[in-house]
Amino acid sequence: MIRALRSLPLNTIRRARSLWRRYGIFWLGAIAVGLVAVFYAHLIDWGYALFRTALGEHPWLPLLLTPSVAALCVWLTRTFFRGSEGSGIPQVIAVLNSPTSASGARLLTLRILAGKIAVSFLAILGGFTIGREGPTVQVGAALMFNLRRLYPRSNALIERQLVLAGAAAGLSAAFNTPLAGIVFAIEELTRSFEVRTSGVLITGIIFAGIVALGLNGNYTYFGTIQAGATFPDLLAVAVVLTALVTGIAGGVFCWLLLNTARWIPAPLRKLHATRPVAFAALCGLVIAVAGIVSGGTTFGSGYEEARGLLEGHTQLSVFYPLLKLISMIGSYLPGIPGGIFAPSLSIGAGFGNVLHMVLTNMQLPMLIALAMVGYLAAVTQSPITAFVIVMEMLNGHALVIALMATALISSRVSRFFAPPLYEALSERYMAHAPLPAPAPAPEVPAPLADADADADEPAHK
Repeated sequence: MIRALRSLPLNTIRRARSLWRRYGIFWLGAIAVGLVAVFYAHLIDWGYALFRTALGEHPWLPLLLTPSVAALCVWLTRTFFRGSEGSGIPQVIAVLNSPTSASGARLLTLRILAGKIAVSFLAILGGFTIGREGPTVQVGAALMFNLRRLYPRSNALIERQLVLAGAAAGLSAAFNTPLAGIVFAIEELTRSFEVRTSGVLITGIIFAGIVALGLNGNYTYFGTIQAGATFPDLLAVAVVLTALVTGIAGGVFCWLLLNTARWIPAPLRKLHATRPVAFAALCGLVIAVAGIVSGGTTFGSGYEEARGLLEGHTQLSVFYPLLKLISMIGSYLPGIPGGIFAPSLSIGAGFGNVLHMVLTNMQLPMLIALAMVGYLAAVTQSPITAFVIVMEMLNGHALVIALMATALISSRVSRFFAPPLYEALSERYMAHAPLPAPAPAPEVPAPLADADADADEPAHK
């Protein structure tokens, strides 16, 4: 074998090395991202299944378990895994908007990768309202960024391409939405599309998607929505009303996360600054109470509740969106790793269920789809990404115009309340100094933690 390689022309060997460095490392990394994303998804699902089993046997267990898990997660995050809090998408944006080598070495280390997965798994064991999709973005970016060591002479352009491809591949594999991964990289992460990056990005997403598809099978995240060839006369009214409701709700959510110093009482701000573990336990107690009041529906990412509403075999209270929102904020404030994508979709589904009481002539699955895309677009203020994600998750191509219109209107309404969430949160990671402990400051409104917002920053961009 060695003799055969030596007998090859020197130009052929050089060409092979060039191709390996240009494409091979990216493809290898994308395959690894797909494998890790699938493993992470199964781990989170298994952890939440354990929690649901324990909840069924001991309905009052969360009053003890959730605060204890919250305290442990915050202690682990602050002690060993600084930079892993929240969904991880703001960290990735900060790396892409800063000198990549320095910021990546702080925010995309293998330690943070391991901590992101491990601590969010503990959080889901405690019933926290977090998602895995946002954290998978940071995990994918961290995994690809560390492959820079395979290059004999790495540079800022290579590192930036690795981070971008890893983040987009992570989202694609998490949701099984390859098109959304491409749009997410363009709209949310970079706000541009570089010609040199395009081929690498797309092939990376394809490889990650193939791995996820091969291991999980051909599926849509929330099943398939049934939409007839003709739409109801009130569809335009439904689009506008849904966009206004979800836009306001999502905008208020963003305002609350970005202006904690304006609404959290001073004693609680002091408790968070001086005793963050105790503050986390208090947030855990709030989540536990909200979960018990809701009959257990607000625990976890909300995937089962959203899918149950779409399929028509789940009934939720009209107070579900509010209780889920409280649980989501409580999961975010302590700084626990976890995303906000899946919980946002679940809250949106809850709003669609409520709006069906007004728009009774509309199909419930159609309203839910509109509300899901509206709320997600309002939270992220990335309307194209939001409608592409929901369209691919529901196989809702028949509703593409309605979904797009809802996303555009709701994102504009949300902007009256707060700036883009992920971009605002990313600014706190732009400093070159070691990461400070996230704490509210009375002078300058700031988040207590990063959102996913899985936690994209909660849980599960």
